[in-house]
Amino acid sequence: MAAGETVLGCFLGIGSPQIVEMLGLAGFDFVLIDAEHGPISPETAYPMILAAEARGIEAFARVGELDKQVMLKYLDLGITGLMAPQISNAAQAETAIAATKYATRGNRGLAGGRVFDFGLRDTAGEMAPRIDDGVLNMIQFEHIDALSELDAILDTPDLDVLFVGPNDLAQSLGMPGQPNHQDVTHIANQVVARCKARGVKTGTTFGDEKSAHETIERGFDMLVANAPSVFAKSLQTLVNGIRIQA
Repeated sequence: MAAGETVLGCFLGIGSPQIVEMLGLAGFDFVLIDAEHGPISPETAYPMILAAEARGIEAFARVGELDKQVMLKYLDLGITGLMAPQISNAAQAETAIAATKYATRGNRGLAGGRVFDFGLRDTAGEMAPRIDDGVLNMIQFEHIDALSELDAILDTPDLDVLFVGPNDLAQSLGMPGQPNHQDVTHIANQVVARCKARGVKTGTTFGDEKSAHETIERGFDMLVANAPSVFAKSLQTLVNGIRIQA
């Protein structure tokens, strides 16, 4: 993204290292482990992170609680990006991002462990700044109330990506289940324009190849599919094709 390229990833709320490997081999840039929706815990996420590292892709996590101790567990396992959902104001954005940075940039707890190579390489003092810089900070724009707070949110230090969640944004407009409604798209496009003016990257979801290209044309930098949906649709297409031919 820093080089102006569009990056592709998948939400994955199924605790499967094998699927993570498939995503890497298929050519995705990252897996976004979804610990907001579904049963994934830090224990489940750990082998998924190892699988991502083995296949050369980034492992990010979306954590449902705006709680630095919950975020810390995923950070200390070695995720390289943290997504905080349902951010509606600058105070929430600051809370989320401060949890990913050591002092003096934030308040992340420091206890060594995996991200510090178990104390077997460089010192914690040498590594802490590099670890700080190695975490991509993403917050989600998912409610219409956040639009009036957008400038203040974009002023948050160390914010890398503002990620538009069209499903919850549609709900906040009184249109649940209509993420592609023109009003949702109009607001999302406003957000993209304002982010570009401030130098903040943007992301959102996509459902298929056509919508991905449309989303890129709208100016988004990060595109994320939903792996279970992709698999389910592919399976249904396979079965339907066989039964129709039969």
